[in-house]
Amino acid sequence: MRIAEKQIARHGRTVDAVYYIPDAPHGGTVIFSHGYNGHKSDFAREAEYLAKNGVCAVTYTFCGGSTRDTSGFPTQSMTLFTERDDLFAVMDDVLAAQGTGGTLVLFGGSQGGMVSVLAARERAAEIGGLALLFPALCIPDNWRTFYPEGTPLPPEVDFWGMKLGEGFIRTVRTVDAYEGMERFIRPVRLFHGTEDAVVPLAYSERAAALFPHAELTVYPGEGHGFSREAMDDVVRRLLAFVRDLRKK
Repeated sequence: MRIAEKQIARHGRTVDAVYYIPDAPHGGTVIFSHGYNGHKSDFAREAEYLAKNGVCAVTYTFCGGSTRDTSGFPTQSMTLFTERDDLFAVMDDVLAAQGTGGTLVLFGGSQGGMVSVLAARERAAEIGGLALLFPALCIPDNWRTFYPEGTPLPPEVDFWGMKLGEGFIRTVRTVDAYEGMERFIRPVRLFHGTEDAVVPLAYSERAAALFPHAELTVYPGEGHGFSREAMDDVVRRLLAFVRDLRKK
């Protein structure tokens, strides 16, 4: 396995990415998108596992999506849509390297899962499959509750240790997390715990019912942030998922 750092420029921003490249690639690439205030290292262990088993993996940090981001893009300028565009930049870089013959899977955790859904909605034809780890499909509902329509929006808010700008709140309230799911015909895998206090399991249950080809794996006792044992199971299932897609 070889690890390569890469800077991907797009829209005046530079996405900090890491490529995990197998010694003997068997095909397929998984792009890992981290959650709120996360980092490219969050899924390093899972990316290494895939690469050691012949699947290329990419992790990256959203510009302005983390207090550990080094791009210089302010967290106050980050929105779900700037993060979606960062994912597009990584997708374009992967597709330029592997062409259309490879299988591309988007894997998103928490807010990264919501962003992966937004990206899949726009570019379904380029994606072989979608894998979502406790996807935060509740985010638009949450912010509509925090700031109902007509409520004055603050120029800045400190949320869970990171400063967000008015643009995040204004744009997130317009999002329908489930829009178009019934038209996404690629295979989907969802992973969610029964004790998730941040994103209720019901959000993934609804998504699994809407996606035409979805499978939801429920983990008893797991919360928002899986144990190592549960994550080991997730990455094994993810590897099998990519291998199955390659056979089709």
